[in-house]
Amino acid sequence: GEEVAHHLCSELPHPEVVACEVPCARDCVVSEWSPWSPCSHSCSSKNAEGSQSRSRSIVALPAEGGKACPPERALQELRACNEHPCVHFFWEASPWSSCSEDALGTALNASISWSGEATCGVGIQTRKVFCMKSGSGQVTPKRCPESMRPEAVRPCLLPCRKDCVVTLFSEWTPCPTACQPGNATAVKQSRYRIILQDSASGGQACPDTLYEERECEDVPICPVYRWKSHRWSPCVLVPDSVRQGLPGQSEACGHGLQSRAVTCLSKQGGSAAVGDCVRWAGAMPALVQECLIPCKDDCTFTPWSKFTACSSDCGTTRSRRRSLTGIIFYNIFCSSVFPSNLDSNCPEPWNLPLSAGNGYFLPTGVVNASRVSQNPETVKTESFQLFHFGNYQFPWGYIEDPCTVPCPFDCKLSDWSSWSPCSSSCGPGVKVRSKWLKEKPYNGGRPCPKLDLKNQVHEAVPCYTKCNQYSWEVEPWSPCKINSEQNSLHCGEGIQTRQVRCVSTAEDHGVEAVPSALCNQAEVPETVQKCSLYCPSECAVSDWGQWSPCPQVCDPNVMQTRTRKVLRSPVSSKPCPEDSQMKPCILNQNCFQYQYNLTGWSGCQLGANATCGPGERRRLLSCRRSDGATVSMQLCQRLRLEKPVPTSSRCVVGCAVDCQLSPWSAWSQCSHTCGAGGQMVRGRSVVLRAAGEGRPCPEQLTQHRSCPVKPCYSWLLGPWSPCTVQGGQCGDGLQVRNLTCVVHDASVSATSKPVENALCGELPSKESVLQLPCSVPCPGDCHLTEWSEWSSCELTCINGRSFETTGRQSRSRAFIVQSPENRESCSGQEMETRPCSGGKCYDYLWQTSLWRDNVRTVWCQRSDGVNVTGGCPLRTKPAEVRHCSPACRKPFSYCTQRGVCGCERGYTEVMRSNGFLDYCVKVPGLEDKKADVKTIAGKNKPVNSKMHDIFKGWSIQPFNPGEKLKYEWNRLSVEGF
Repeated sequence: GEEVAHHLCSELPHPEVVACEVPCARDCVVSEWSPWSPCSHSCSSKNAEGSQSRSRSIVALPAEGGKACPPERALQELRACNEHPCVHFFWEASPWSSCSEDALGTALNASISWSGEATCGVGIQTRKVFCMKSGSGQVTPKRCPESMRPEAVRPCLLPCRKDCVVTLFSEWTPCPTACQPGNATAVKQSRYRIILQDSASGGQACPDTLYEERECEDVPICPVYRWKSHRWSPCVLVPDSVRQGLPGQSEACGHGLQSRAVTCLSKQGGSAAVGDCVRWAGAMPALVQECLIPCKDDCTFTPWSKFTACSSDCGTTRSRRRSLTGIIFYNIFCSSVFPSNLDSNCPEPWNLPLSAGNGYFLPTGVVNASRVSQNPETVKTESFQLFHFGNYQFPWGYIEDPCTVPCPFDCKLSDWSSWSPCSSSCGPGVKVRSKWLKEKPYNGGRPCPKLDLKNQVHEAVPCYTKCNQYSWEVEPWSPCKINSEQNSLHCGEGIQTRQVRCVSTAEDHGVEAVPSALCNQAEVPETVQKCSLYCPSECAVSDWGQWSPCPQVCDPNVMQTRTRKVLRSPVSSKPCPEDSQMKPCILNQNCFQYQYNLTGWSGCQLGANATCGPGERRRLLSCRRSDGATVSMQLCQRLRLEKPVPTSSRCVVGCAVDCQLSPWSAWSQCSHTCGAGGQMVRGRSVVLRAAGEGRPCPEQLTQHRSCPVKPCYSWLLGPWSPCTVQGGQCGDGLQVRNLTCVVHDASVSATSKPVENALCGELPSKESVLQLPCSVPCPGDCHLTEWSEWSSCELTCINGRSFETTGRQSRSRAFIVQSPENRESCSGQEMETRPCSGGKCYDYLWQTSLWRDNVRTVWCQRSDGVNVTGGCPLRTKPAEVRHCSPACRKPFSYCTQRGVCGCERGYTEVMRSNGFLDYCVKVPGLEDKKADVKTIAGKNKPVNSKMHDIFKGWSIQPFNPGEKLKYEWNRLSVEGF
């Protein structure tokens, strides 16, 4: 027992005995020595030696008879450090390789026992070691001290192989129990499974199939029913009691209702229950609708006729007609607003875009000709042979010019820049690299990825910066500085300062100063604080010690404490300051909790040289304090918190797919059988659409080229001769024209030349082609003018809104007769309309000129500023002549511009009390000038009589301001303009 006790005692450390001194009540009090400062140099040389210092300060001044304070030089100590000579050669090592199996590792497995995390044996890691010379680079290893050479090989733990683990497939999703429409796509059901653990370290890979589909079997098909609507019944008017006071209430016309029968049919066409159609065919069609029986004053038409048949020629039209019904007075208005005939283009047999023709007509006698073809790539002269047809020449065949199709150029970006530093100085952040645009794509090249405003594309990946790499380093506080101007004893409260700097604590660089921005700005130590230099005979206490730690779970009922000790007792009975303090442990003030935090997933990261395919996305783990600050991972590790998983997952970046086209088809037949302008076409189709950043498909999927030019022969009709009447000057006659065979190239601006008739083939069979009946009007007959130009296209609109897709345009002509009495015997159409596209809505408003002699011009103007005939309602037309009411029947009176009766010049008005003219009184002294006055004033005085209305028509009146003239009631009556 004694031996064991002696052995145990010998293992315990022996207490260290250090001399100390407790100052008496009147002695000077000095603080403890500060820690030694960092060494000023890492090595010693002839010009610089390493040194470090420490200091202490005077805490309390001595009283009379007490021990004096040490001199100032005794408050600081200096000592040498890092006395080894500076070495200009040093070792540098590359990063450690990954852990791998090796013969050395096999030997270690047999001789070393490893504990901790489950592993599958021991491997080795290696690295390269270089000898470096300062400012020069790598040198031979002999120059570096062998004793300081770093290790190049070390053992490591080999991770175990992990096979992929997946769940079983889930149950198949249910198939629909409700019936499906017969034309619906096949209904499918699916199932899936989930990866629980990815393979690692060469383990079995995960299966490719994680999702399966199959078609549902025996899905019921919904029965088919349909509604059949029968004809509408005749329109039944609203009862008379409701229609009282409405326009046309005395007629059997107006708004009403009409009904129809609706039945339900099965798929086979047989009758079925209404409930089946409601269930399977949707809502029942309307059984009742509003209808309208037009009144006599309404614009009414017969139903449209069927369209006329189309001919076999291209560019023809077909038409249909309807007629106006009702009173003739309203038909004139209706025909100006609504069309009575409608034309539409016949369907074209084909519609191919044609390029410009390439036929050439050259002077007679020129047998060989040449032309120059020029494009940005080549300039080449080619010749062709001319062939003669009759007396005219044509270029036979066609000329092929070499050309260059520009190749596509893809978007070009620069190489990736270097990675930026990690954005965070503690915990997870991002680092970024970029490419910038070097050349834009053109001619259908592969497009650029989405660029920013600086024409750059960026890639960001997560990064992690180890916390506590940078920390604040503080120097000792300076001696307490007392304001001596206000304190003759040089003691009491003052201030003291210290230097603070940010230093790097990285293992491979030692402690060195770095920019302050790298350290946590929220934790900058104080550089100034209050201090006390205790006066003589006062109680002197030390600085406060550290606060005691709070528990892991913050509890305000648990208190933190800190203490300080008495360095010198007071001479008097005055008590010393408190020697302990307490404060509660409050969350996020002096007590914190910690938890792991995961960042969001990064983008899909590929291998070093990969541009698409499988990759990996990552998220980083950090330790977060309860106040939101990111702190060192060690704080979470000490608490042994559970780490979230996973931190990586597989992903796929789609590969770019270029557009793929089929080969060009063969050239088609020529669009023309002869002449210039014929085109042949060929095409290709898209086999595979572009995907991702693949080269897009070209816009041109068809090509056209000109056909060989062949001469065209056709019959050309000459102009009609004047109307010739046999044996007289008026009456029925005949017009004739000639027929000539010509050769041409079928172009719009083609010139033609007569050739032998045999080249054109048979003559036209109809005699009407060469002769046409005509007539010369005799005196008293009607004569129709030529048709006017077609009006602009117009739609029928209500409140500026049209409910039509096809508009109308009209034209008119007039009858010219030698006497108005013959007008009724004239026949023929005075106005016709036709359908048109691109119509507009117009408003029509009456416009008036200024009054002149109680007369003004009134005309109808369309909303686009065009003056028209018709369109404006006649019931709202303003008056053209202004009459005084009552009429001016007093002697020497007339109707003035103001619409009231006034007196002629030379007479003055005598008015009644009601403001009307009573009579005119002659002004004295104007008797001799009366005749002259009337003559001069005649141009200003209107003639209020029927004769004035008759004779004013013999002058030329404007049809409407600034446009054509109108002839009214002249000897030759002109109507219909």
